[in-house]
Amino acid sequence: MDKAAIDALRDAAFSIRCSTIREIASFGSGHIGGSMSIIEILTYLYYREMDTDPSDPGKETRDRLVVSKGHAGPAVYATLASKGFFPGEWLSTLNQGGTRLPSHCDMTKTPGIDFTGGSLGQGFSAAVGIALGQRVRKLGARTFTIIGDGESQEGQVWEAAEAAGAWKLDNLFAFLDLNGQQLDGYTKDIIPQIHIPERWKSFGWDTREINGHDFSEIEEAIEAAKKTPGMPHMIIMNTIKSYGYIPGEGIKSNHSMPITPEGAEEAIRALKEREGRV
Repeated sequence: MDKAAIDALRDAAFSIRCSTIREIASFGSGHIGGSMSIIEILTYLYYREMDTDPSDPGKETRDRLVVSKGHAGPAVYATLASKGFFPGEWLSTLNQGGTRLPSHCDMTKTPGIDFTGGSLGQGFSAAVGIALGQRVRKLGARTFTIIGDGESQEGQVWEAAEAAGAWKLDNLFAFLDLNGQQLDGYTKDIIPQIHIPERWKSFGWDTREINGHDFSEIEEAIEAAKKTPGMPHMIIMNTIKSYGYIPGEGIKSNHSMPITPEGAEEAIRALKEREGRV
């Protein structure tokens, strides 16, 4: 990927990040932390990797994305709107009465959502089933899924991982948002996430670890995974929770935060300064 392509992705991610901040501010509070940490992978998947069609979001042969950490819906919505799955004006209705953009992703309400995010761990299990169904039906399609590190404390995640490894689902690409935090604080203080690459490998997964905010590393990992047949793929993304919403970076209570419209614009100005966009 050349510099022009990387710059285009960075520009798209910046726009999606700003839209996500404003979207949450329109409601007054929301899941900013886990939304902001996955914007680079969402941008790469929708702008460069996945076979999707905004004019036909239910296309049978499409690639699917299951965001198992469904509370990151605001970032998913901002990405889908940027690709034309629905009007950008919908973003200002986040989590409000009559909205089609609820707090957690809901496939019955939002065009482009492939699975409803509910209890943590369930989406990942569904992704395994979807990938298996794609293979059985010979659709030639792939399933991508994003899980959280706090979510990985769910036993259901590891039951699904064992099944995917046993079934050799090489059309399944999973991304672990390893931001070191969960609802109640830092994962190291609750249930430490240790030996993560070794654990996934032991379940029969092709496993890589990257900087989840670096587009070059994302591309290299996905391209390498595509050249590794016969195994499901886990890409462990080292990320920063609330990345790009500077008031939330590094603080303990950044899972869900209050944001005013004025605070949103101030945060966006600070981000522009940091990225040299002023």
